[in-house]
Order: sequence, then C-alpha cells, then structure tokens
Amino acid sequence: MFNGIITVRTLSSRLPGKCFLSFGRYSVLEYIILRAKHFNINPIICTTIHNSDDKIIDLAKKHKTNYFRGAIKNKIKRWRDCANFFNLKEFHTIDADDPFFCGDEMKFSINNLKKNKDLDIIFPSKLSSSGAAFVGYSFTNEAINKLSKEIRSNTDTEMIEPFIKKNRNLKFNVFKDPTKYKYTARMTLDYIEDYLFLDCLRSKLKLYPKRRDIYKLLRSEPSLININYKKNSIWKKNQLNKINKIK
Repeated sequence: MFNGIITVRTLSSRLPGKCFLSFGRYSVLEYIILRAKHFNINPIICTTIHNSDDKIIDLAKKHKTNYFRGAIKNKIKRWRDCANFFNLKEFHTIDADDPFFCGDEMKFSINNLKKNKDLDIIFPSKLSSSGAAFVGYSFTNEAINKLSKEIRSNTDTEMIEPFIKKNRNLKFNVFKDPTKYKYTARMTLDYIEDYLFLDCLRSKLKLYPKRRDIYKLLRSEPSLININYKKNSIWKKNQLNKINKIK
C-alpha cells in the first residue's frame, strides 16, 4: 500500500473551514480520506497543532485514520516530522483542496520515484499544479529531511516549489501528465464557486470517479466548467505573488 499524507488545516483566508463543507453524505475531508482508501492509498492526516484543527482529528479518529499534528506555518517541516514519526520511506502529498485527485496517477508517480534511485522528488505536472489538481508531490524520506534542514523552522512554506528549486542537493523530475482523458477544468477548492462546481460534479458522477469518468462528463456537459473557471486567473495571480515574495 502507498502512503498519502493529506495536508489539511481549518484556517483559510478565502474559504474558512472548507474541509468540513458537505460533499454528499460526507464532508470534503471525509470524502478525501475514503477516496484514498478506495485507491489503496494509506491516508495519513497531517494538520497543525492549532486548536482550530481539533475537529480534523475528530474526523481522523472517526474513520480510524492515522494523524499527525505539527508546525502551523512550515508545511515542509510538518511533512518531515510526519514522515519521520511514521517511518515512511516515501510518500505522496494529497491536498485537502483537491477532492478528485487521481489515485492511479499518484501511484504511478510513487512507483517512478521508487524505481529511479537517482531521484529525490517528483513534481506534479504543470497542468495539475495550475488548478487541475490530479497529483501532488512524491518525496523520499531522505529528500524531505534534506529540504527541511535548509529552512528555518518558523518559515511559511505554503508555496513549496521555490524552496525545492533553491536546494541544489535535490534531484527532481516533473510528472508527465497522460494525454488521454485530458481536461482543463479548475478542480481545486479555494472559492465558493469551486465548491459549487465540485459538488455539482459529485452529484453527477459515481462515488469515486476516475479521471476518465470526469473527462466523459465534461465532454458531454462542457458548460459546467464555467461555474468556477474565471476564478483560475485570480488564483494563479495570487500563487505567483506568493512565489515572488519567496524569491
């Protein structure tokens, strides 16, 4: 079984408490936990020590899911401490903003990392990191420890890519996104429009849809992407501003 670290916290400036929003018979976070299990990925909740995240732990316990609480701002340190606590040789990150992550592609990414001993990290594809939200990052334990060692413990590492690229001791590849079942909808949860879109997809799809299922739905009903797609330009601008501040 593969290990998936689910990165989640309650505080959010754009959509507070979004992980607790209703998603059919579950909340968004519960759905992500169960989706990971459906794809034979061992979910590990990774949240902060802030008391606002106590409710997240309650959900983890409800679904008999391992959890770890760590640094509030430094996500990289939180991942490192979580990986070390559970003695993970490698892991894949799962963002709690991405309820329709592709479990098959995540496992493919981890397998590539395990086979290629020269690699430390596999980045998500450009399409995925630009709002399509198919996959996260695949890390070896050695890589996350090397990366964290170079960063002050109180640093805000929400945008992790610049920190990885600045570290010359790490070797990484970018995940090659499959050309089959390619779509460009905005699949990440940051705004209320995103929630309306994602919940609409949920209502029209089977419980744990694969990438091809989402592709077929959007091919048959292309107007659905208009629910939230305009938010992508705002989101990308915010991401770029954060990256520039790090540089």
